[in-house]
Amino acid sequence: METMGNSTHLTHFILSAYFDTGHLKYLYFMIVLLLYVLMLVSSFLLIVVICVNRSLHEPMYLFLCSLFVNELYGSTGIFPSLLIHILTDIHTVSTSHCFLQIYCIYSYVIVEFLTLSVMSYDRYFAICHPLQYNTHMTRNRIAVMVIIPWFYGFLYVSVLISVTSSLHLCGNIINRVYCVNYSVVNLACSDTIAVNIYGLIITFITVSFPTFLVLYTYMRILKVCFSGSKQTRHKAVSTCTPHLASLINFSSGCCFEIISSRFNMNHVPNILRVFLSLYFPICQPLFNPLMYGLNISNIRMCCRKLLFAQM
Repeated sequence: METMGNSTHLTHFILSAYFDTGHLKYLYFMIVLLLYVLMLVSSFLLIVVICVNRSLHEPMYLFLCSLFVNELYGSTGIFPSLLIHILTDIHTVSTSHCFLQIYCIYSYVIVEFLTLSVMSYDRYFAICHPLQYNTHMTRNRIAVMVIIPWFYGFLYVSVLISVTSSLHLCGNIINRVYCVNYSVVNLACSDTIAVNIYGLIITFITVSFPTFLVLYTYMRILKVCFSGSKQTRHKAVSTCTPHLASLINFSSGCCFEIISSRFNMNHVPNILRVFLSLYFPICQPLFNPLMYGLNISNIRMCCRKLLFAQM
């Protein structure tokens, strides 16, 4: 921190959740690097498969493509710096890098949640109104449904960062392995009412409407499944199971993140605290490509064609 007159100019933050692991740091580095490479390769492969196969240019696969792009974006916002911090004994980040990381993480979370909500609406229409599906899901409507989560996520986080960065901070120690907005706000010695009210209102809007949409669509889907034919039930199970599993996995990760951020975790072993905070940026980008790639037959077939075409 640099002192300028009577004020303090914050130049960096210290990420204090890192602990001395001795020579094990090389093992942790290799494990995290392997996970990151798996995320990149699996997501990138499925993006390429969806883009190059015209048979997959349908709403469900286009939403999946947006989901995989977002997971590439979110994991890249965390893992390169995480790898550096694991390998070195310097656990500081500049203020600009910290706020950039917050921007990436929070926008990733919002886009992921909203895209999963949009996908539930798509599955609802495909299963409950199959005859009107192609006329209802036009190219323009699909484009809007893909763009809105990204636009809303970037807009919301831009305002959040601008409000947080205007706070006067009286410390620079964050008990995390990466930057989160809540930890930065807790360092403020100026009035935080504005950022807290903004965060609560926008979080309520962001969570309540998509949650209502997901609950409504799955109630309707279940109603159709119980009253429909065996073929309808099979279609619902095959297309909704990966989506539901992804939604539950992501919601669990967000709950772990909220618990590790908001509550006193001093009684919990440090390595478990770190794992809980890393669950959602690790498991979702690893889980989704496997879940969708293995469960959706069209994607499996196109992956085989792309990988083994030259053999």
